[in-house]
Amino acid sequence: MVYDVVVIGAGAAGLMCAAQAGYAGRRVLVVDHANKAGKKILMSGGGRCNFTNLDTAPGHFYSENPYFCISALKRYRPEHFVSLVETHGVEYVEKAPGQLFCADSAKEIVRVLLTECEWAGAAIKLSTSVSRLERQGEGMRLTTSLGTIDAGVVVVATGGLSIPTMGATGFGYDIARQFGLEVLPTRPGLVPFTLSDSWKERAAGLSGVSVPTAVSCKEKRFVEPMLFTHRGLSGPSMLQISSVWEPGSAISIDLLPGEDAAGALRHARQETPKRLLSTWLGERFPKRFAQALLEWYPDQHLTSPLAQYSNEALDIWAQRLNQWQLKPAGTEGWRTAEVTMGGVSTDAISSKTFEVKDLPQLRFIGEVLDVTGQLGGYNFQWAWASGVACGQAC
Repeated sequence: MVYDVVVIGAGAAGLMCAAQAGYAGRRVLVVDHANKAGKKILMSGGGRCNFTNLDTAPGHFYSENPYFCISALKRYRPEHFVSLVETHGVEYVEKAPGQLFCADSAKEIVRVLLTECEWAGAAIKLSTSVSRLERQGEGMRLTTSLGTIDAGVVVVATGGLSIPTMGATGFGYDIARQFGLEVLPTRPGLVPFTLSDSWKERAAGLSGVSVPTAVSCKEKRFVEPMLFTHRGLSGPSMLQISSVWEPGSAISIDLLPGEDAAGALRHARQETPKRLLSTWLGERFPKRFAQALLEWYPDQHLTSPLAQYSNEALDIWAQRLNQWQLKPAGTEGWRTAEVTMGGVSTDAISSKTFEVKDLPQLRFIGEVLDVTGQLGGYNFQWAWASGVACGQAC
C-alpha cells in the first residue's frame, strides 16, 4: 500500500490533520491501534467535550519553548473551529467564560471529524498496530498489522501517557527517540491530588464538598473551585495547579479569594461582637466545611464571641483562610490525568509545518509534543491548530 500521508493516531490532532491533508489533494491513511476513533474526545468534559476556549493565547500553554505554539495558534483560531462545528449543525454552550462545550454529547465532535475525513477522502483503519517505522529514501515505510505501507510523509499524532485505559502509550516518544529527537521528561498534568495521613481522612470526610478558592504554587495562581474527594483534592483549581506542582512542594490555598480575612474578622468583631466564629464561617462556607475547619483547628475561643478574640487570634484564623498551606502526598497519576506534561522537544520541529527539521517526511503534532494547555479547552484548540498547520503543509 502506498499513501502520500499516513497519520498514526485517530485522535483530535490526527483526524484534523488527515482531513486537511485530504482536502489538499493528498492520499491519506489514518491508523490507530484502538477500536474506536476519538476515544479521549468521547470521555472529555464529562462526555460533553470542552472543544475550545475563545480566550486561547500562548500564555495558556506550558512548554520549554513558549514561543513554539504561537504560529499555529495564530493561523487556526477558536472561531475557525466554532465555524466548523456550526457548519455541521453542532449545538454548543459556553459553560464558563470562553469555554465551549457540546450541548448534547462529545460524539458530535467525533462525528464532525470523521465526516470531514470522509469528505476529504482520508481513509481510517482502526485496530491496526504499527510495529516498525523506518526511513525509505525520501519517504517512510511502516510495518503494520495490515502489512507494509509506504508513505511520503508520516505524522505522529499518538498523544501522551494520560488515561492508559483509553489506550494511551508512549509509542510516539519511542518513534522520536528512534530518530534522534529529544523527549523531555513526562509527568501527569491536570490531575487530582492525593493526601496522606490525617489530611486524607479529613478530605474523605468532606468528599463531594466544593469550595471557591484561589490556589497558588510557583508563581502561578488560579481562581477556581476546589473539590474534596475520598483520596484528596480535585476540582478545577487543583487540576490547574497540578500542572506546575512538583513532588514535595506545598500549595497555598486561599479559601476566601477576593476577601481579606483579617480585615473582615476585625470588622465583624467590631460590628457584631457577640457573633461566634462558627456563625461567621457558616456564612461563607458550606456547612460541612465550616464545621470541619472548627474541628481541624480547635481553640479555647470557639464557644466565645468574637469580642473575646485578640488581634493575634484573628490573624491566625485569617492566615488559615487566606493562606492555607498544604503539601500533597502526590497525584492520582496517569490513571486520571487529563494531559501529559513534557514530551517530544520542539527544538527539532518546525513551528510552521511540524516536520522534523532534518527529516521532513516525519512530523509530530498534538499532545505528543512538549506543548500542554491549561484546563478549559486549550488542549483541544492546540490539537486543531497543530493538525491544520501540519495537514495543510503535507
